Amino acid sequence: MTRAFVFPGQGAQTIGMGRALADTYPQARAVFDEVDEALGEKLSSLIWEGEQDELTLTRNAQPALMATSLAAMAALEAEGVSVEAASFVAGHSLGEYSALAAAGSISLADTARLLRTRGTAMQEAVPVGAGAMAAILGLDFDTVRQIAAEAAGRDVCQAANDNDPGQVVVSGDKAAVERAVDLAKEKGAKRAMLLPVSAPFHCELMAPAARVMAEALDDVEIATPRVPLIANVFAKEVEDVATIRSLLVSQVTGSVRWRESVEYMTTQGVTEFWEIGAGKALSGMIRRISREATCRAVGTPEDVKAAVEALNAG
Repeated sequence: MTRAFVFPGQGAQTIGMGRALADTYPQARAVFDEVDEALGEKLSSLIWEGEQDELTLTRNAQPALMATSLAAMAALEAEGVSVEAASFVAGHSLGEYSALAAAGSISLADTARLLRTRGTAMQEAVPVGAGAMAAILGLDFDTVRQIAAEAAGRDVCQAANDNDPGQVVVSGDKAAVERAVDLAKEKGAKRAMLLPVSAPFHCELMAPAARVMAEALDDVEIATPRVPLIANVFAKEVEDVATIRSLLVSQVTGSVRWRESVEYMTTQGVTEFWEIGAGKALSGMIRRISREATCRAVGTPEDVKAAVEALNAG
């Protein structure tokens, strides 16, 4: 059975995530310790004992979710399952950094610092309240893209996340996104609602953050991943280091092409997806994209044991 390891993005964060992994596996605890050291603060304390509102801040959520994913990966490795058990790795937005770290392309410490920089830059790119994002349910990507273009006018409004056949997220100036919500309802969307996010991610308004990331990535060593990456903005596999570096910059303003990424993996024979880290949001999307796909969440010690048993049995 051909499998892919996929890594969640922002929104999956919860207080306490990864703690049982760290308590069970010294290798998982070492991941949190290394992230704490790289950032010069006890992010692990915030993850396990802090306030949800503080954890949800973009600058905290991004490295925190990565740390939890890499802790789960370390637990799998402790049980004898390496990243090479997958044919591909992929991640949703910030999860792409988790995927690259898991595949040995970027060091854990560098990934933590990059995500702190990325989260801060994305938060600071647009004044609070000036931008917005909205989820449009029940319309396909092309329809939503046309709605976004119509709603934009002189403002910015773009289709930011193509999550699955019935869920597309738009992003941009608040007034334009609100117009897109109204238009989507007029055109038959099942639901269209603003999302509780702190900034309008994956649209042109993030250009200042893209410039920050271009500079930050220039100073980081990137190696060929041990497993091919399915890149967000490309929706196909990429292994070339220069291309990876460029796509990580493009990703800040570009659409997350998750539906196409999963469809591509299925055309390459992937039938099993392991969601490595917090939550099960990607599993839900994947099931709506491919009814034949099987999904397995790996975020607790029990999940790790079950995954290893399933792999050995297969």
